[in-house]
Amino acid sequence: METEQLKIFDENRNPIGIASREEVHRLGYWHETFHCWFISKDQEKDYLYLQLRSKIKKDYPNLLDITAAGHLLASESVEDGVREIKEEVGIDITPQELIPLGIIDYSVLDGDFIDKEFAHTFLYKSEKNFEDFILQDEVAGIVKVEFNEFVELWLDERPFITITGFEVTENGNKIYFEEQVGKEKFVPHQNKFYRTVLEKMRAHI
Repeated sequence: METEQLKIFDENRNPIGIASREEVHRLGYWHETFHCWFISKDQEKDYLYLQLRSKIKKDYPNLLDITAAGHLLASESVEDGVREIKEEVGIDITPQELIPLGIIDYSVLDGDFIDKEFAHTFLYKSEKNFEDFILQDEVAGIVKVEFNEFVELWLDERPFITITGFEVTENGNKIYFEEQVGKEKFVPHQNKFYRTVLEKMRAHI
């Protein structure tokens, strides 16, 4: 995975070459990613679905993150990014089913790990339920959270929100749970990133 070849860019999104994934995160090159957020409606309330990253993940293990996301390889178009949805959560979706939310710049420094992304971001209005998700090894579970509560968390209007969902055990069983969590349970994208994404989502729900 660290040898995957990615297109790299300057801060103005001008292409400047190709580098390995390891080099991208060690040297801090801007690169392209694919993000897809699932949202559904239940009894007039909107819910976001989030993935629980596996404890075996090198980056941000055991934290909640975007429903499905990943790097775009140098050979791929943005539309090719839909493969991440199938690979991570086992659901087939075509690019035409996605609502584009634009490209969101995102950067974080975590020790020696530098992540500078141009995130091609999409919303998927889902009618799936928990039983429809078939997870790969790097995804340990799926949860949902009420959209308005998630917004309030990232606007610092509440310290905790309720998540409900399931985690897959080592022997393949699904364990369902409900839990109160704060920001520390989520991948530490910047507040600005979360707020921008949520504002763009709100225009489509």
